Amino acid sequence: MDEKTQIVTFLGIPFNLSNIISGTVAAFLVFCLVFWLSRNIQMKPSGRQNLLEWIIDFTNGIVKSAIPDEAGKSYGLLAFTLFVFIFVANQLGLAIEVSYNDYNFMKSPTSMPMTTMTLAFIVFLLAHYMGVKKFGFKGYFVNTFMSPMKALLPINILEQFTNFITLALRLYGNIFAGEILLTLIYKLAKINAFVFIPASVLELIWQGFSVFIGSIQAFVFTTLTMVYISQKIEKE
Repeated sequence: MDEKTQIVTFLGIPFNLSNIISGTVAAFLVFCLVFWLSRNIQMKPSGRQNLLEWIIDFTNGIVKSAIPDEAGKSYGLLAFTLFVFIFVANQLGLAIEVSYNDYNFMKSPTSMPMTTMTLAFIVFLLAHYMGVKKFGFKGYFVNTFMSPMKALLPINILEQFTNFITLALRLYGNIFAGEILLTLIYKLAKINAFVFIPASVLELIWQGFSVFIGSIQAFVFTTLTMVYISQKIEKE
């Protein structure tokens, strides 16, 4: 994994081209997928509409498990969007990887730490905002940082930081490790003809397993997002 990334500067701010291109492609693919699945909606679903409604029911189930009351209905679209985007982003690098002159321009967006940390930051910013919106700043502060007792304030502050870090790095670590192993197997297959066939079989097996890992990580990230939001909007 000796690939480099192209950095461009705009208004004095450095931007990673691989992050931008990969994230944009993933978002575009999500839009195309949902657009295709949602054509010709009927009262009696069939074909691809069944798949779309299954995903919606699945993500709504995630929301209900964490926020069972009426408040949970407001987060159905968030859960659906997060799950589909992260799922597609996780699988993108398995199908497409673009490199030129040792510079990587496209792979799974979630195999880059800045992408996963940005997603986690958005989640925690939203969770804390919803807590302030529901309880006011004082009520939110007491509910989040001074519950169940004031003495736990330092630990509760540390917990918020560790939740943010683990949410981001769990997703990044799983996807990044999977892509590293695929790259190593690919390089192994190029050594000679004797190892090409077993290495090719091993790569196919690992790609299938990576699809499973990517699906599980999309589910875990979405579930934890709903759990963290529920902790901010429910009285402890």
